[in-house]
Amino acid sequence: MVTAKRRSKPSDASGAASAPDRDAGLLGAVPFACAMFAGDGALVAGNARYREEFGELAEHGERDALLARLQGEAGDGERPREVLAPHSGRWYALHWGRAEHGGDHVDVLTAIDISERIETLDSHKTRQEKLLFTSRLMSVGEMAATLAHELNQPLAAIMNYLNGSLRLVEQAGGPVQVERALQAARTQAEHASAVISRVREFVRAREPRRDAHDLSQIAATVLELLRLEAERLQLRIDLGLPTRLAPVFADRVMIEQVLLNLVKNAIEAMREIPTARRELRIDARMNLDDQIEVRVSDRGAGLSPAEQDQLFSPFFTTKTDGLGIGLAICRSIIEYHEGRLFFEPRDGGGSVFGFTLPRFEART
Repeated sequence: MVTAKRRSKPSDASGAASAPDRDAGLLGAVPFACAMFAGDGALVAGNARYREEFGELAEHGERDALLARLQGEAGDGERPREVLAPHSGRWYALHWGRAEHGGDHVDVLTAIDISERIETLDSHKTRQEKLLFTSRLMSVGEMAATLAHELNQPLAAIMNYLNGSLRLVEQAGGPVQVERALQAARTQAEHASAVISRVREFVRAREPRRDAHDLSQIAATVLELLRLEAERLQLRIDLGLPTRLAPVFADRVMIEQVLLNLVKNAIEAMREIPTARRELRIDARMNLDDQIEVRVSDRGAGLSPAEQDQLFSPFFTTKTDGLGIGLAICRSIIEYHEGRLFFEPRDGGGSVFGFTLPRFEART
């Protein structure tokens, strides 16, 4: 047991211990770290457990300094109930009481080590998050598998018709514009086929084919697929991609699908607004978490708070003809890449959808 500023009185004639001696001795019987502080905050007495667990702190002998150290920057002037000891990394539940010691009132501190409880709660939370992710992944996977199966046959038929039409145009020496349109349609059909193939791999829980990819090339592919739609709507698309942006560690086709979905949603959101305001912007940057952050901004009507709450839920959609699975699949793909899909309102009106991806250099 360690003591400080002991204010003991002599034992009486019968040899019985004084009240301060008895109080200090009681601290040694407490199975937790326990200490008494005088009214001015100075340490009066502390048991051996207190010395073992807090003796390394220079502030252990002064109540207010000790609390300030334990509470850290989160301090608000009140006594904390649960704290993380900076010197040991262990969590404590602090309990305070009042007692009389040597005729003076003292504050009694009991610090109970709750590190195992905190670790158990954190572990339980992590398991819950993993179960939630797995459940969401399974739901989205089932939907994706069904869609992939249903779309495969009509898509194959479309490819056959396009190839046949191209042969007929070439043989007949048809208009160049028709041939270009058919070639563009075939390119999009081939892209759709590749997307379905990768979605099937994703559903079967195979590791995506992740490698180093330049975001500017991914964005260029997506914008080429949507170029005719943007021109038809007289919509301006601005690219804000840094020239020296680090490559991302990703499956190219999957990330193209995510970006394609976000850009298409942005285009859809601006169909009803005046042509002069139809502005879509794609930005990318390195964020504070050392990840690449991609943002797709539009000038549409935006989303209500109620719509924002359900935004990434399967089957929720703001479109009259939508299925409500696009963003859910996108989120699963991004989380599979250890990134994050997010939404925020755009200043001046509109929406911002974005996602993060790890840098390739961080994985090598």
